[in-house]
Amino acid sequence: MASGVTLKQLSYFVALTEAQHYRRAAERLGISQPSLSQQIAGLETTLGVELVERGQRGAILTPGGREILAQARRVLEETEALTALARDASAGVSGTIRLGTSPTLGPYFLPHVMRRLRTSYPSLKLIVRDAAPLVLQEELLLGQHDLILTQLPVRSADVAVERLFREPLKLAVAQDHALSTKSQARDADLAGQDILALTSSYALHNQIVALCEEVGANPRQDYEGTSLDALRQMTALNMGVCFLPALYVRSEVSPDTGDVAILSFRKDRFTRSVGLVWRKRSAHKRTIDSIASVIRSVARDKFAGLVTPE
Repeated sequence: MASGVTLKQLSYFVALTEAQHYRRAAERLGISQPSLSQQIAGLETTLGVELVERGQRGAILTPGGREILAQARRVLEETEALTALARDASAGVSGTIRLGTSPTLGPYFLPHVMRRLRTSYPSLKLIVRDAAPLVLQEELLLGQHDLILTQLPVRSADVAVERLFREPLKLAVAQDHALSTKSQARDADLAGQDILALTSSYALHNQIVALCEEVGANPRQDYEGTSLDALRQMTALNMGVCFLPALYVRSEVSPDTGDVAILSFRKDRFTRSVGLVWRKRSAHKRTIDSIASVIRSVARDKFAGLVTPE
């Protein structure tokens, strides 16, 4: 019965489930809404099962539709894998890669990587999108990214991980804070201090909360930053102290005229791990290996002494 199923029907069906609305899905696909409806109806007829409930709230998957969706994604992923393998075999590192990256990392590191990739692999096109790490992970598993550059760990049995480097986390305090005249901070210096942190959608949040428990500091419960800039500005107002990644500090905090004072903590051995993450079934392993190699070379050549290769 299912011999008449086409890849177009499956891709349209997946697009509809992601948009959850016929009009929005048709606009994303660049087709008319009747054409989309016709393709979905044809898929339902061929499979002999109703896939979508049509109502005022949009397109809602039926129980059968949810089962078909999982298989449809696998079929499309395998098809993409086949195409990518053939392309890589004939043309080397080329094509389009969708890369997700954390806003606490990408803006301060990725431009150097992009420039080197353009020189080394001119046929490779990267589409880059920033999002919080938990959002990136969810979108990766949904197939919206080919790989993500993010803070580790990422816990999922469906992904592969390659560790790239470790980045120190620097302590930031207000210019009039009691610690501002120091260059180094110890665990004892943080006891009783209010610590500002990012929201729980960032891996950095859990790392800072764990440190607070370890050294007897107080994680601020009434404020969670949505960006490193926001944390820095609250710290400058002496609302607490915070930890900022070293790459951000080098890019955004002036050593002479900055609004916060920057201290090393634990002699820069308090770090976060950064790596690439991709779906285990990905067809782009050869390209991912090349991107990882370029990232390592940038870390070595541009940020020697600041980050540590893993």
